[in-house]
Amino acid sequence: MKFFVDTADVAAIAELNDLGMVDGVTTNPSLILKSGRDILEVTREICGIVSGPVSAEVVAMDAQSMIAEGRKLAAIAPNIAVKVPLTWDGLKACKVLTGDGFMVNVTLCFSANQALLAAKAGATFISPFIGRLDDINLDGMELIGDIRTIYDNYDFRTQILAASIRSANHMKDAALMGADVATAPPAVIKAMANHVLTDKGLEQFNADWAKTGQKIL
Repeated sequence: MKFFVDTADVAAIAELNDLGMVDGVTTNPSLILKSGRDILEVTREICGIVSGPVSAEVVAMDAQSMIAEGRKLAAIAPNIAVKVPLTWDGLKACKVLTGDGFMVNVTLCFSANQALLAAKAGATFISPFIGRLDDINLDGMELIGDIRTIYDNYDFRTQILAASIRSANHMKDAALMGADVATAPPAVIKAMANHVLTDKGLEQFNADWAKTGQKIL
């Protein structure tokens, strides 16, 4: 499973990229707001750090404006994936932008039917929102499984990009369900390394090492 990092924090992206933990980046208007930077400037900088897809989201509501915004965003760098919402206008924009040869990430997916439409429209990525479904007592991982089955039934090439990831368990479950990609905040990706037994083991090793009175350096 590929790891995308869900942030516009350039320093956090660079740190994870140096460790080989970044296959791409996803941004959205909320993350751009949090960064406090110009969307074109920060997106261009991110594209210079990572070689994989960098999702940049349109903000228009109608198809023609989405297409115009998408083309402007795609001009930033060759690895831009234009992010459009899963609305009827968003699907129209997806069809045109993929026809232009651009990568398109169709976001805010909450049903298997929506994912099927996105694949038919030629989406490069479909982004089902796991955490937001869990918030309303629906099983986000069940949606990942349903999309995986449908896409495999018909050999759709659209990649399943599990989004709205809230925990390390979400990352594990997305991998088990066969998601092609999971996008998560830097803190969640780092949390995957944590385990109470690892901490306990290190504590014991360090205590025993101190008793030896030895040094390596």
